[in-house]
Amino acid sequence: MSDSQTGLPVFDFNHWTAHQLGRVEMALSSWVTADSPADLGHPMRYAVLDGGKRLRPLLVLAAAEAGQPADPVAALEAATRAACAVELIHAYSLVHDDMPCMDNDVLRRGKPTVHVQFGEAQALLAGDALQALAFELLVPEDGSMAAALSAQLCRQLALAAGVHGMAGGQAIDLASIGLRLTQTQLEQMHRLKTGALLQASVMMGAACGDVSAAGLAHLSTYGQHLGLAFQVVDDILDVVADTQTLGKTAGKDAEHDKPTFVSLMGLQAAQSYATVLLDKAHAALAASGLPRTHALHALADLVGGRTH
Repeated sequence: MSDSQTGLPVFDFNHWTAHQLGRVEMALSSWVTADSPADLGHPMRYAVLDGGKRLRPLLVLAAAEAGQPADPVAALEAATRAACAVELIHAYSLVHDDMPCMDNDVLRRGKPTVHVQFGEAQALLAGDALQALAFELLVPEDGSMAAALSAQLCRQLALAAGVHGMAGGQAIDLASIGLRLTQTQLEQMHRLKTGALLQASVMMGAACGDVSAAGLAHLSTYGQHLGLAFQVVDDILDVVADTQTLGKTAGKDAEHDKPTFVSLMGLQAAQSYATVLLDKAHAALAASGLPRTHALHALADLVGGRTH
């Protein structure tokens, strides 16, 4: 099928998503094995497989497609490893966040959380092992990835996951319970806690796809706006959706007196703000001049239309 005005093929997002998800699921199942000491692989696989939106891996693969690599086959292999590495970091963070010392949640992706299913010690170790495996994937022992690219991807992922990224944002979140943050403070917290890994997904994919320096700046802006929009929508869903739809306990933000965009702005204003952020993400893609950004545009629309 093609666009009658341009003659170019129409982008089929559903087909693209199904194809990319198949690639990611197969790779994750292959790399997160059950073969491990004391059955540690079982909680690892439970945490990663058969659930989740896989937004971060899809962002990696979509951003990689926006570039013009000299070796497309090697670029796809690198992007697949980066996509899985990002998902492993995301999965480990959820395992730890759900534990009693953090958010103390019993439901994730429609099933018992890892510590409920396997015990706290196994959950803690499974999260640790998933984090380590993420970086192992980015340095394949067969030398199939250039050393400079491996180093770049490891650094990007470490920065997004560490004290100046996800972990730092979670620390602010825990310290902010019962406080009323300003919008600037709330945005900073979520740019670290949630946005950093989403933005890193885009930038890691762009590195694999050898996107031009000019294009990188616009993709960074896209990732920044998309990451914050994701959190605004998440806050909205915590209010308007139910537990069965979300696959996790609804209403916990208000129950725990956490600062959110809805508690700060009100529901309607938060919904409007999410739209503004997503419009800015689309504008950044348009300004990039990159020819293959259809999937990135569609993923932004997907964030805006989330129901869970």
